[in-house]
Amino acid sequence: MRTILVAIFMLMGGSGFLATLIAIRLEQAGQGAFLIGLVATSYFAGLTLGALKVPALIGRIGHIRAFAAFVSFYSASSLTYAILDMPAVWLILRFADGFVMSGVFVCLESWLNSLARPRNRSAILASYMIALYLGQAIGQFLLNLGDNAPALPFMASAVLLSLSVLPIVMTPIEQPAIEEAAPFSLRRLYETSPLGTVGSVSTGVMLGAFYALGAVYVQRIGLPLAQVALFTSCVIFGGVALQYPLGRLSDRFDRRHVIIGCLVLTAVLCGVLTIVSHLPMILIFGSIFGGFSFALYPLCVAHSNDHLDERDRVSASSGLVMAYSVGAAAGPVMGSLAMGALGPSGLFGTIGAVALLTALFGLWRTAVSKPVPAAQQQDFQALPRTTPMATMMEDKTEAGS
Repeated sequence: MRTILVAIFMLMGGSGFLATLIAIRLEQAGQGAFLIGLVATSYFAGLTLGALKVPALIGRIGHIRAFAAFVSFYSASSLTYAILDMPAVWLILRFADGFVMSGVFVCLESWLNSLARPRNRSAILASYMIALYLGQAIGQFLLNLGDNAPALPFMASAVLLSLSVLPIVMTPIEQPAIEEAAPFSLRRLYETSPLGTVGSVSTGVMLGAFYALGAVYVQRIGLPLAQVALFTSCVIFGGVALQYPLGRLSDRFDRRHVIIGCLVLTAVLCGVLTIVSHLPMILIFGSIFGGFSFALYPLCVAHSNDHLDERDRVSASSGLVMAYSVGAAAGPVMGSLAMGALGPSGLFGTIGAVALLTALFGLWRTAVSKPVPAAQQQDFQALPRTTPMATMMEDKTEAGS
């Protein structure tokens, strides 16, 4: 398992900052917020399509060869950004990046899934989350390499991505079976858990907008490039820090109240971020924003699971991943339109408005439906927003415990 975690850390270190870097370069080239948002939407669209199509491809050629092919393409793509400084080409490349990254996640999560047992479920998922978010957060600081050599961050990305193949291909790893589950339709998901479904889509909108345009926000309020990496990493670290405490809190009380509380606090923090401009305050409130907003997706999955039979949880969780991805594809466009109309504050204004509307929806749901009895609530489990394979790992180990 250690080799897989090393590969995940290196992958996220090499790829996790590319969205920020591309947004910065487009901003520096004078491109409008709408184009920047459209390029980010292209990535999430590729990620969504990949989650549907790559399992069959991996099943035909095998995990290791598929993993090497996906990462090799991503490495070549990273270098192409430095060679072809053309927004139209970048739009296509980001779609392809999303598609192959979905394949990478399916491969890695399949291997972790094959290792999961009742006794080590929590440890594997926690280790995966730490490797994923730690790599993503630390990788943000590679942005600073471009101060004097604009191509250097893209080259560093390609190097890390290429090296991430080595722990996989040089270690004997059993070929796992591809476990597919047809996801629930959005209609069926909504009928099963209205707040879980709407919350997953809304969280996708909010975090998709942030990942796409957070760097643009920092630059447009007048902070230097070096602070972009610091701000983004603080948000990610904050998101990791609060997931487990909020999850455990939701195990003890009506989970809907915790979700609504996170949404309201996210909206309040977004309001603060629209008016503050000093770096220490932005970092503090950004970290807290990350804490509450990043916790929303796993809370929504847990709330949905509270309404499901065990046999339906994998399919429903797969559907919630897709619901999140649809929201993430829409978020950058929504955020970019708001920034074009309102300036930098439009980004967090949009995120805050979505959070507040979802909180109002949650309040309505609490008024018209009864809570799940505490004894029937499932234990919270932090999950990444990657592919349905991670939810299969959680469900498989849950069933065996």
